[in-house]
Amino acid sequence: MVSKSASIVGIIPARYSSTRLPAKPLVDLCGKPMIQRVYERAWQSKLIGRLIVATDDERIASVVRQFGGEVTLTPPEIRSGSDRVAYAAKSLVEVDIVVNVQGDEPLIAPEMIDQAIQPLVDDPSILVGTLVRKIDSAKEMLNPGIVKVVLDGSGFAMYFSRSPIPYARDLPRMEEWHTHHQYFKHIGLYVYRRSFLLKFAGWDESPLERVEKLEQLRILEHGYRIKTAVTTFDSIPVDTAEDVERVKKLLR
Repeated sequence: MVSKSASIVGIIPARYSSTRLPAKPLVDLCGKPMIQRVYERAWQSKLIGRLIVATDDERIASVVRQFGGEVTLTPPEIRSGSDRVAYAAKSLVEVDIVVNVQGDEPLIAPEMIDQAIQPLVDDPSILVGTLVRKIDSAKEMLNPGIVKVVLDGSGFAMYFSRSPIPYARDLPRMEEWHTHHQYFKHIGLYVYRRSFLLKFAGWDESPLERVEKLEQLRILEHGYRIKTAVTTFDSIPVDTAEDVERVKKLLR
C-alpha cells in the first residue's frame, strides 16, 4: 500500500437540510459535531492526501474552518451527494482519484476508505470502486434499506438492488437464503477517477436508478463497471434521532 498522495482527495458532501434529521452535519456527538467526527476519521486514511468538506451552507463551512478543516461552498440546488462531490472536484485538475466519503458516518473505519481506494491505485483501468460486506443475517438480507449487490468472478458489481438478490428459487423460505448462498451488502463509499466522476455527474437519471432510487445503477446502465472490495468492517449511517443516540452510546 502506498502512502498519502496529493493525487488522491477525499470529499465529504454535507447538506444542511435533512427531512428526518435537520442540520444533520452539526448534530452534537459527545462534544463534537458529526461533520468533525467524519473528517477526523477520514483523515486517518493512509492514502488520502487531501480532505475537503463540500457544503451548501455557511453554518457548516464555519464549523469546519473552526476545527481546522478545508471546506468549499457549493450551490444549494445541487441534487445529490455525488453531484456535490463532482462540483468540488472540478477545480482539482491535478487530482486523479476522488473519494466520496459519506458525511453521515461518524464511525467509519479509516481502513474501509483505504480498502476502497486500493484497487484504483493498483489498476489504472478501474474507473469506480466501492465496498461490500458479507451478509450474515436474514434481517439484513430482507431489509430494503440495506442495498444488496451481486458480484462477478472478478469482483465487479453485476447489479445492486433493495431486494434480496440472487433469488434462491429452490428455497421456499427467504429467511434461509443467506445460509445456502453468500449475499453481499453494499456500503455507500465511492472512489472515482476524477475524469469519470465529472462525466457521471453530467448524465441524467437512468430508468433503473429511478425505480430503485440507487444512483450507482446509472453507471451500470451506461455500460461501465464498478469494482468492489470486500470488507469485514461495517458502517453505521446516522439518519434519525435514534441513530444519534446509538452512535453516542458507542462513542462513550
